Amino acid sequence: MTESMSYKKFIPCIYLYKGNAVKGFSDKTIIDTNPSALGKFYSDNNADELIVYDMSDDDAAHEEALDIIKVICNEAEIPVIGAGNVKRMEDIKKLLYAGCKKAALNYSKPENVELTEEVSKKFGREKIAACVAEAAEITNNNDILEEYVGDIILVKEKELKNAVGASEFPMIVSVPEVSLDKILELLSNDNICGISGCAINENARELLAIKTLCQNNGIPVNTFEPAIRWEEFKLNSDGHVTVVVQDYKTDEVLMVAYMNEEAYNMTLKTGKMTYYSRSRNELWVKGETSGHYQYVKSLTADCDKDTILAKVSQIGAACHTGSHSCFFNEIMAKEYEESNPLKVFEQVFDVIKDRKVHPKEGSYTNYLFDKGIDKILKKLGEEATEIVIAAKNPNSNEVKYEISDFLYHMMVLMAEKNVTWEEITTELANR
Repeated sequence: MTESMSYKKFIPCIYLYKGNAVKGFSDKTIIDTNPSALGKFYSDNNADELIVYDMSDDDAAHEEALDIIKVICNEAEIPVIGAGNVKRMEDIKKLLYAGCKKAALNYSKPENVELTEEVSKKFGREKIAACVAEAAEITNNNDILEEYVGDIILVKEKELKNAVGASEFPMIVSVPEVSLDKILELLSNDNICGISGCAINENARELLAIKTLCQNNGIPVNTFEPAIRWEEFKLNSDGHVTVVVQDYKTDEVLMVAYMNEEAYNMTLKTGKMTYYSRSRNELWVKGETSGHYQYVKSLTADCDKDTILAKVSQIGAACHTGSHSCFFNEIMAKEYEESNPLKVFEQVFDVIKDRKVHPKEGSYTNYLFDKGIDKILKKLGEEATEIVIAAKNPNSNEVKYEISDFLYHMMVLMAEKNVTWEEITTELANR
C-alpha cells in the first residue's frame, strides 16, 4: 500500500493557526511567527518530509493558510504533506497546486473517507494520505486504504498501540517527546515507517545524530551514502579533489573549491558542503560564518575521478564579494544568441517586467499594461485561436510564429499577475 520502505523517515510537523506555527492541535501557544522559516529550518536539519496541518476556522482563513503553505513548500526543500480543512476534491487540488507532494484526508470525517476513491483516481494514490485518530478508522476502511491511499498518518498518540496492531500497513506515527530508546523501539517495528509529532519537532537540531544512532542499531535511515569511496579518487599533489559547484535550479556555476578526505566525509555526513581551505589549512563549512550555506543536492565525479560536480541549494551569495556566483569578471565575450530555453524566457520576461516598472513611450507592452487585464486576456485568447488556425495549415513555421506571439502575451499576463517562470516550472515539475 505505502511507498517503498527502504528507510525510516523523520517527519516534523507544523500546526498552522492564524498565520503562526503553534504547539499542537489542543495547544495554540505560538512557537514561531514565521512558519515558512520553520519549515526551512526542519529541511536544513535533515528532516525527510514535513507535515503541515491547516487548523484555520473558516474559508477565508483557509485561503490565507494555503498561501502560507505555498511559501513553505517553496522554501522547505523536502516533500510536504498538506492536511486539514479538506471538504471536497477542490481542497485536495489546492493543496497539491500549492506545492504539496501529498494531500491528506481526515478519516475522522466520513465525508473524507467517501472522497478517497475519487481523489485517488484523479491525482494518483501516491499523492493521497489518510490521517487517522482511532484504530477503528483503519480496520473499518481497510480495503479503501489499501487500494487508494499512499500513506497512513496516525495523529493521536494514545492510539499508537491499537493502530499499529490493527494493520500490517506501515504508517507514520505522531508521538510526544520521548527518549531515544523509545524512538529506536518504535522504528524497529515493521509497521512503523516514520515518526512525526513533538518527538521530532523538539529534536530537529539533533536529527543527524539520531539518524546515526539508528544506523548503528541496524535501522535504515535516509543519509548520504557514497557510491565512490575517497580512496577511488585521483588526488592532486596536495591530496585534494577539485569541486565545481553549481546551483541545482539554474545550473549556474557558483564557485570552485577543494576537498580533502575529512571534508568529503563531513559533506556526506551533514548534507552541507564542506571544503578544505588551502589558505587557512583547515576545514571550511561553507556559510558557517555568513549563513550562506550550500545544501547538497547531488555529487557526481567526472570520468577521471579527479573532479567532483556538486549541485547545491545555495543560500544567499556563493561569493565572498556578495555576488551570487564567483564568476563575474568577464575576460572576453563573443556575441551570440542565447539558446537555453529557460534563459531566453527569463530574458524576455525581464524586459517585460522592466517595462511595467519603467514605462517606455511607444512600447506595445506598456500599451497592454495601460489597457489592463481585460485587454491582455483578449489578446491572449486571440493568439490562442491563431495557434489553432495555424496548426491546420501545412506550413509548420506559422505554428512557430503564433506560439511565440502567444508566449509573449502570456508573459505579459504573468507580469501583470506577479507569476514567475520559476513558479511555473516548479508547478510543472510537481506534476
